Amino acid sequence: MQDEQLAELAQQLRVDAVRAADAAGSGHPTSSMSAAELGAVLLARHLRYDFSRPEHPGNDRLVLSKGHASPLLYALYRAAGAIDDEELLTFRQHGSRLEGHPTPRLPWVDVATGSLGQGLPVGVGMALAGKRLDQIPYRVWVLSGDSEMAEGSVWEAVEHAAFERLDNLTLIIDVNRLGQRGPTRFGWDLDAYARRLQAFGWHTVEIDGHDVRAVDDALSEAAATVGRPTAVIARTEKGRGVSAVQDQEGKHGKPLPDAQEAIEELGGVRTTTVEVQPPPQARVLHARTAGLTLPVYEVGDEVATRTAYGQALVALGSARTDVVALDAEVGDSTRTEYFAKEHPGRHFQCYIAEQQLVAAAVGMSARGYVPFAATFAAFLTRAHDFVRMAAVSRASINLVGSHAGVAIGQDGPSQMGLEDLAMFRSVPGSTVLYPCDAHQTARLVAAMADLPNVSYLRTSRADMPVLYGPDEDFPVGGSKVLRSSHRDRVCVVAAGVTVHESLAAAALLEREGISVRVVDLYSVKPVDSGTLQSAADDTGCLLTVEDHRPEGGIGDAVAEAFSDGQPMPRLVRLGVRNVPASAKPEEQLHASGIDAESIAAAVRLLVAEAMVRP
Repeated sequence: MQDEQLAELAQQLRVDAVRAADAAGSGHPTSSMSAAELGAVLLARHLRYDFSRPEHPGNDRLVLSKGHASPLLYALYRAAGAIDDEELLTFRQHGSRLEGHPTPRLPWVDVATGSLGQGLPVGVGMALAGKRLDQIPYRVWVLSGDSEMAEGSVWEAVEHAAFERLDNLTLIIDVNRLGQRGPTRFGWDLDAYARRLQAFGWHTVEIDGHDVRAVDDALSEAAATVGRPTAVIARTEKGRGVSAVQDQEGKHGKPLPDAQEAIEELGGVRTTTVEVQPPPQARVLHARTAGLTLPVYEVGDEVATRTAYGQALVALGSARTDVVALDAEVGDSTRTEYFAKEHPGRHFQCYIAEQQLVAAAVGMSARGYVPFAATFAAFLTRAHDFVRMAAVSRASINLVGSHAGVAIGQDGPSQMGLEDLAMFRSVPGSTVLYPCDAHQTARLVAAMADLPNVSYLRTSRADMPVLYGPDEDFPVGGSKVLRSSHRDRVCVVAAGVTVHESLAAAALLEREGISVRVVDLYSVKPVDSGTLQSAADDTGCLLTVEDHRPEGGIGDAVAEAFSDGQPMPRLVRLGVRNVPASAKPEEQLHASGIDAESIAAAVRLLVAEAMVRP
């Protein structure tokens, strides 16, 4: 395609963006119009993609980080022949694949975008997979807005990409100078962006983003640059080509006031189709599987669940070559370091950058790998928006939070994960698991590798007794009844650390003539409603105990099991209501009212209350 034809293609993309937003009555056409030449040149001359085979391993990856500019992406798909004009005009309508911000409902969209600052971090994960796992020379193209360059997650990705020398990654920044409410921080100062990127080790090219020859030369230069990633920093105008909106404030996120007039000013509707370059033949490194042999422990031995996680992950990595592990520089604590020693080629160090940790996992999942990313449970809260968007992306990722709860002891509240169960339970389609012993942990790690969507495993710091034998099964959505009799007055429901405290309390109460049932609710989501209902029927009273805030954790999970018309039993919740300080683990559990003594006291009160109730 000649330069004149590229310019015409850019106008077609603008017209289609205007038409789509006008049909929808909403959208971001002006943000799409600024990047039209960038998209046209990329599609016609540089992108290598088989739209009939989006699963082709050699396809380049295109991530529209400025997801609000989705009309541009859909206009590109129309130009490539992937969608027709009729579908283009279903933009933002109920049931349409063309959502306001792109999602993988479209087979050519790898990850959902629209929460700004996420495209580049996820692109880094894809580029890492290309260089170190796939070993296929596809390129990762990330089209970003200038406003999102203020996001801290972008700079986590910028630093990591430079450190990893990801020369298969190109960031294209659409510097149209206008954000949602007015000018961006640096406006059209391209050098301000270049200086920052160069300081991290990036190669940069500054161009007029509406000059198709300059865009072509810049993308060629990016592809030829070896040993470091490239950023193409393009000066553009928002709403380019339509005088009523071009480079004007207050036009963000709105259809054009007179779409027909704008289309005429842009030269009318066009129907150019681009023959996109096919990807090169790619050698696919198929995942190999072997028999899984999980670690075995002696009942009664004391093993931390974090240690069992690390050992089980090593075994899983030996059985499956599609399993990868990611660490946020705490692998000695989370025990991810075990995997790093045994499978160094599939271990990725993300350093203290939890947003990049989760984003890289999402990017690798999009490339067909099974990522396990671990850090302290408390620090995963920093990456919650990436977890939320991973669910929108339908990404299958496994996140592991260690050092959960007050039971970590002297390190104090900044290190204690006390909100993580609530955070992960709120994610649509998620699985939340909280094991109490080594065998349970190992079995759940193995199960997680085959689960869809976001899965979360909560592990503990301290050594704890092994309760179960190596042949015990722990289905997701199940639970285990550890103590039960026909004389049970109360059922104590616990998970993780508090299972052991609950068993100790039950033994103490038994000596007082009070029989207590104990349920190990290792699957916090989905929850075992059947077992809980039986316990409620038999005892009439449930007591939940969790090393977590009362909101959103085990207590709420149990309460929700009775929310669909089932009669609600007497339900009392013990959880961490205080703000802890440094203390020994046993002191922490007692101060928070979740140790064996506190559980026993709560049961005595419930039994006494039941005796005096008419």
